Amino acid sequence: MSPIFWINARLRLAVRHWLQIDEPVPPRRDEEITAEVERNYRWNFTVNVIDGAGYFFGASFISSSTIVPLFISKLTASPLPIGIASVIAQGGWFLPQLFTANLVERLPRKKPFVVSLGFWLERVPIMLLVIVAVTAGQSASLSLVLFLICFAGHHLGAGVVATAWQDLIARCFPVNRRGRFWGTATFVGTGTGILGAALSAHILKTFSFPINFAYIFALASASVTVSWLSLSLTREPVQPITAPHQSSRQFYAGLLNILRVDHNFRRFLAARLTLAMGNMGLGFVTVAAVQRWQVPDSTVGVYTAALLLGQTLGNVAFGFLADRFGHKLSLELSALASFLAFALAWLAPSADWYLVVFALQGVALGAIIVSGILVAMEFCGPSRRPTYVGMANTGVGLASVIAPLIGAWLASVSYSWLFALSAVINLVALAMIRWWVQEPRRARAEVPVIER
Repeated sequence: MSPIFWINARLRLAVRHWLQIDEPVPPRRDEEITAEVERNYRWNFTVNVIDGAGYFFGASFISSSTIVPLFISKLTASPLPIGIASVIAQGGWFLPQLFTANLVERLPRKKPFVVSLGFWLERVPIMLLVIVAVTAGQSASLSLVLFLICFAGHHLGAGVVATAWQDLIARCFPVNRRGRFWGTATFVGTGTGILGAALSAHILKTFSFPINFAYIFALASASVTVSWLSLSLTREPVQPITAPHQSSRQFYAGLLNILRVDHNFRRFLAARLTLAMGNMGLGFVTVAAVQRWQVPDSTVGVYTAALLLGQTLGNVAFGFLADRFGHKLSLELSALASFLAFALAWLAPSADWYLVVFALQGVALGAIIVSGILVAMEFCGPSRRPTYVGMANTGVGLASVIAPLIGAWLASVSYSWLFALSAVINLVALAMIRWWVQEPRRARAEVPVIER
């Protein structure tokens, strides 16, 4: 046996043990699983709300709309790195999901994948940002490269575990209570994020560069660690997996069958990708305000607060709205809010109007966070959930990679053109979702069951 083959075999065994793949799962009736979900509902609700609170509090210190563009602008005058950061922020979480779906569908336990793998891939890169900020005092170029590497590591790592995490959430919370859970979690999370934004504004104003960003990134690191600890307390209703193993080639060939048979899901994907393209100007609003109106750095913290205030209100409102009326309506309102935000950024007569711009962006983001994540789960049954989620989110990821690159090019020509085009695309997405896509809760009964 060659050393490489032996090492590969050992690694495979270690991963299987780490993810508890080979631990037996006793057969269980649907009634037993439902009873366990109800028994642990309050516990899982509590620990996952705490997870959301810690995560969003930490995320406010590395906001891709405000803090990150400001940090990069301190290191370089070029808009390209800001565009790259926007690509990472908008596409990094989405892109890997389809590529993990085949594995995730065959895991009886999703929690080990989310918790064990997620710590190293998703949380550790944020911890390293403190070192990156300190490095900025010695070498701006090195700090910029290290920052983009860590920022990409965090978002791509989160994307690797995202499919399993979404399936874990779907297992723990019934379909008619997922919206209120996730709406509440993100409501609390963005509420604490507003406090984080206020704190970041104070730090930016009180301390000089780069020590101010070192403090900000340290707070982000501490917060996501608390979030991870709470997530690890989730009580997963483990379920036996009966789906046969299939090769990657068989899996990807089956995706074409889904697109051919499920017409409503295919139309949803087209509308959702259009909505993602409408965010091409998202990472440039802060820079446009700074360059056009010469707003001070501390005002960026206020913009973050406005963004999170809109997101906080959107989270809780869209969570309960989606449970009652479905996620389609929430996505329509998200497209409308984005259209208004970019139209106002295009036509704003003064810097004060940018507070409304960021608040509207927050409302749109609140709907996307709730319904953009949960809606794909409702187009299919539990056995195909990771695949549908992966297809939807990876598709959005591809659009989210392209959109900021176009945005960076347009920003180098004119911010007005960028914001005007973003507004028009969001208006098109609104029309597509409103008149082309059926609410999946009503449409699923008309769609043939698509097996593996």
